[in-house]
Amino acid sequence: MQTMAGLAKRAGGAVIAAALLLPAGAHAQAQNGLSNLFGGLFSGSNPGPAQPAPGPGAQTGAQPWSGEDGASGHPLMTAAAIREAAGNFNNCVAAMWPDAARRGVTQENFQRFTAGLSPDLRIMDLMDSQPEFTKSIWDYLDILVNDNRLAKGREVLAKYKAQFDATEKATGVDRYIIASIWGIESNYSTQMGDRSVLQSTATLACIGRRQAYFKDEFLSALEILNRGDLRPEQMRGSWAGAFGPTQFMPTAFKRFAVDGDGDGRRDVVDNPTDLIASTANNLKKDGWQPGQTWGFEVVVPEGFNYMLADRAKAMPIAQWEKLGLRRANNQPFPHSAEKAYLLAPAGAQGPGFLMLQNYRVIMKYNPAEAYALAIGHFADRLRGGPPFVQPWPRQERELSRTERLELQQLLVQRGFYKGTPDGQFGGRTREALRNFQASIGVPADGFASSDVLDRLRGR
Repeated sequence: MQTMAGLAKRAGGAVIAAALLLPAGAHAQAQNGLSNLFGGLFSGSNPGPAQPAPGPGAQTGAQPWSGEDGASGHPLMTAAAIREAAGNFNNCVAAMWPDAARRGVTQENFQRFTAGLSPDLRIMDLMDSQPEFTKSIWDYLDILVNDNRLAKGREVLAKYKAQFDATEKATGVDRYIIASIWGIESNYSTQMGDRSVLQSTATLACIGRRQAYFKDEFLSALEILNRGDLRPEQMRGSWAGAFGPTQFMPTAFKRFAVDGDGDGRRDVVDNPTDLIASTANNLKKDGWQPGQTWGFEVVVPEGFNYMLADRAKAMPIAQWEKLGLRRANNQPFPHSAEKAYLLAPAGAQGPGFLMLQNYRVIMKYNPAEAYALAIGHFADRLRGGPPFVQPWPRQERELSRTERLELQQLLVQRGFYKGTPDGQFGGRTREALRNFQASIGVPADGFASSDVLDRLRGR
């Protein structure tokens, strides 16, 4: 399973606290996040609210910066490099004025919005955190898809029925998916984070290993404020700059936010009409297929070749049926010609899922398989659907980061893994694990259990 250290939104924003099944490299490329909802639930750290700091090198948030080198080993994440960059923070911000001017930001607004900015160095720890322990996908789903959140979601769907009706008619995007994203990202606007987007993105634009990316986010935040869509006090959110009930990064806001009620502002924070319309517009532009679901829970037959459980190996559903897969509720598939790929997040011991185009669209919103599965399932439950039919292997425990690192090292020693062991499981690790499992005659499902680690150890 992927560690919880993945960076979030739009290729580098908020932490997705339970990015359990990211493909290789995607933990640093995730698009939307859950840092505000989970805080330290998975990573052991809680960003806390942003507070003004007295000057360069200042520390903000509930906890101060550790003063230690970042776990990534990147040269810009050493303690010395961080201190040096923090000392130059004011000059760095001032040097972005010409770029802001080219984007139409007035000098008066640039000065007004950047006055008093200081770096929040606690973000450096959050950016490079590598938690030792992670949550399983079933624990993750238990946390997200629960009765209280479902009840609140149904209230929201009823309260804003007119807005959902209009948006669904205009875009074709399923209202239950929009409501699911709203509920999972911010628990229906009750947990959105309290860090200043300007302070966070300015910090990351001037300090650390992703300055080019976050410079664009910072300048985009200035554009939003300059245009008058939002006020600075509305732009508060995650440590990486994601804000609002469905967690837009500033660049994503620029691409997808719409004025749903025609009042001249695109307010995705306090205006439910704009929020619903903008989230739907995001999904529509990412390729949402109207009238289609995201996927199906399926029963995978004994002896199945799990080497086929791969996003790159999509086939018509009819072909999967010929291989023995069937829906868990014994209902027929509505469109057997649709192409789908098989996801087996808990290997042969857990349920399987055939994923359609709309699941891939949710993955564009956040490229973590566990997140997209939670969104789709929560939407189905809001619609009145049942829980998953098949049990999860709850007897299994998640490997610690130390054990995941050891597993990769053992795969390297045996010639199955060509990458650099880092304790983070992506597509290459899963493929290597499948090849090892196939070599010893067990189901090649790529599931990193304690048993497979013992087999690698030779026990």
